Amino acid sequence: MFKRIISLFSAIVLIFCIVSIPANAYDPTGFDIDAKVALLASLDTDEVLYSKDADKKVYPASITKIMTATLILESEKYSPDKKIAMTEEVLKLISGTGSVVSNFKAGEEFTHLDLVYTVLMTSFGDCTYLAAIEFGGSIEGFVDMMNDKARQLGLKGTHYQNPVGLHDENNYTTATDTLILTKYALKNKTFREVCETTRYTISTNFTQKRTLTTTNYLQDPNTNYYYSYAKGVKTGFTDEAGRCLVSTASYDGYNYICILFGCTAGGDRRYEFVDSKNLYRWAFNNFEFKTVANTSSPVYEVAVTLSSQTDFVPLYVEKSFVSVLPKEADDSTIEIKPKPFKQSVQAPIKKGDILGTADIIYAEQVIGTVNLVAGEDVEKSPWLAVGNGIKNFFNSVYMKILFVLLGIAILIFIISVIRLNSGRRKKRKVKYIPYNESEEKNNDVY
Repeated sequence: MFKRIISLFSAIVLIFCIVSIPANAYDPTGFDIDAKVALLASLDTDEVLYSKDADKKVYPASITKIMTATLILESEKYSPDKKIAMTEEVLKLISGTGSVVSNFKAGEEFTHLDLVYTVLMTSFGDCTYLAAIEFGGSIEGFVDMMNDKARQLGLKGTHYQNPVGLHDENNYTTATDTLILTKYALKNKTFREVCETTRYTISTNFTQKRTLTTTNYLQDPNTNYYYSYAKGVKTGFTDEAGRCLVSTASYDGYNYICILFGCTAGGDRRYEFVDSKNLYRWAFNNFEFKTVANTSSPVYEVAVTLSSQTDFVPLYVEKSFVSVLPKEADDSTIEIKPKPFKQSVQAPIKKGDILGTADIIYAEQVIGTVNLVAGEDVEKSPWLAVGNGIKNFFNSVYMKILFVLLGIAILIFIISVIRLNSGRRKKRKVKYIPYNESEEKNNDVY
């Protein structure tokens, strides 16, 4: 009993320690967000710190090329040093589209790795079409690959119509989908290296050296928008999409990703870079890692049957849970809500068995779920197990059916016996013939 009281007390104490950040939970102060759609998330914990219409359909412009570059690098045909040449077909396809082009000439050769840089870092449309034909067989074939990959990644609000990002009503995405895609793309080492590069030199069979420069001004120290903590990822622009930017930033062990769509175009101010810098600074200055659920204290306990060792088993968080929270976060708004699979479990139980989950709640919103595991081994009592087996046997459906059938059989037997006895009594009954004295006299013989 004392052990149970201690466990319950520990659970109550730990209820005030928790994790994670719900989308739209925080609104940055001191600056406005020009972007029509925005999302800022932690790459360390996957928590969303700021969200503005993150599930709204948007035109991605050249943000599309994140998918394009990903498929190039995943292709079996990709070989970093293999040569590829610009073609007349591609130059005709890109002509008049308004896309930024490389000015490579037909027949000019460069490597597959160079091609990735021209697609991702400098966003050349002609090189993107060249890549689509090289790795997809055709533009249409490559677009099919893009949409197949989107389905595989669970991008429910995304559809591609071309690999470049040229405006099309059927070329759209969402900030939420872009977050999923970019996190996936960043797992590739070459992708990371390319999008984090500021300058890159290409040598072709026509020119000895040609230096390419990133379109992401956050990375370029020669611009007024330089932010030393920024790394990649991709810029985009069309009249319909506005200015768009997907970037990451790292400082003091904290890593964030910022996604902006629909920033105002025109004028001297590049809002996609200004908004990104402001959001990063806000995150770095106002949030910190906090271990809000640990494995050292139980959060709940579940009743145990078939054990003479204990009546309850304590449940612990499976792994320590670290969250990015405001530095001044109020612990009174933090809660762990246990959800055991059953109210009681049968022994034997092994330490580490998953016996439930717990909702992580911050500011009255469910922001995550963790597994709850048994904190100790619990042995099964043989005698209690035998008694429980007998009890279950007699309480089983089969026994209930057997009892019903037996009752029916007994009833049928009783009815049969009653009917049999009734028939015998009828057979034993003798017919009574009344005595007639006059008839006896008439029949006398003299």
